[in-house]
Amino acid sequence: MPSERASFADRRTRAAAKLRERDLGVLLASPGADLFYLTGYQIFASERLTCLVLDRDGKATIVCPEFEEPRVIVAAPSIERAIWGEADDPYAIVASLVRASGGIAVADQMWAAFVLELQGALPQRQFHAASEITRELRMRKDAAEVEALRLVSESADRAYARILKRPFAGRTEREIGADLAELLRSEGHEEVGFTIVASASNGASPHHETGDRGIAEGDTVVLDFGGAMRGYRSDITRTVHVGRVVGRGEQTVHDVVRRAQEAGYAAARKDASAESVDAAARRVIDEAGFGAFFIHRTGHGIGLDGHEHPYLVRGNHERLEPGMAFSIEPGIYLPGRFGVRIEDIAVIDRDGTARPLNRADHAFATVA
Repeated sequence: MPSERASFADRRTRAAAKLRERDLGVLLASPGADLFYLTGYQIFASERLTCLVLDRDGKATIVCPEFEEPRVIVAAPSIERAIWGEADDPYAIVASLVRASGGIAVADQMWAAFVLELQGALPQRQFHAASEITRELRMRKDAAEVEALRLVSESADRAYARILKRPFAGRTEREIGADLAELLRSEGHEEVGFTIVASASNGASPHHETGDRGIAEGDTVVLDFGGAMRGYRSDITRTVHVGRVVGRGEQTVHDVVRRAQEAGYAAARKDASAESVDAAARRVIDEAGFGAFFIHRTGHGIGLDGHEHPYLVRGNHERLEPGMAFSIEPGIYLPGRFGVRIEDIAVIDRDGTARPLNRADHAFATVA
């Protein structure tokens, strides 16, 4: 634990340095990924303000409700605390801790109600998105973060291997989704974030809401699921077929998507632009005649948030660097028919190549 606490302290030091670089006075982080990244303290968001105040000199204070103090002490014992009771004004307490001049960086996902109150408590101060500070830090994962992503990805791989052994035909999407959630937890996930089960024509909607459609023999089914262990997220997609594949249409599309993902892996390397990975995967699908049906970016960063920087999308000229972790997930979506997506999480390794963290079988699996 001491080494972990040192890591959090180092992150705060680097964040403070970036505040000074941008002439910002303070960073304010409410419950969410930034707070956990900088302190190790993870808590659900509520109407009661909890807020890290990190000034440009590196001084850190957690403002929290009195009854939450014991949890803060356990998670972040070395960080000073400013405690407020039910009749106190927590926004005034935060304002009193903002001593340096310059802009205020607030966590991107801080509730609007909190931001408005803080703007009232800190008038004439310009507010900025904290991602100006944290994105460069968080998208370059250290060794411990990469290990956490590897472990949660392997947990998702095991859940996928087990779902293939369960019957699909005659059951609903919702029932298969519940099975996936159960399997993720039994394989070590502490949180299940989503289980997309999109059968037949529903698979043509990339973010289909898992419902009560009955799955039948002959259906193609997209399975996209993930969650978290120790705060770090998993995200995997595989496409399966219920019963033997009779026609060649589904198999052909699956083969194209698999080749597109392989092209994305080959393009993902140190100093390559994020958009070049998207272009490489998209080129395969375009050349196969399905370009109009690949309707989303090739990938997104992942870490403490399921979607974070860097984004593998046209127009993003950002260069990939060791420690960056992201999905590679091309797809083809044929309206009224079916969809196919294959998704892994990969990380740019020290040697500059993309290493897969998901190793579940990519084949067009047959389920019962």
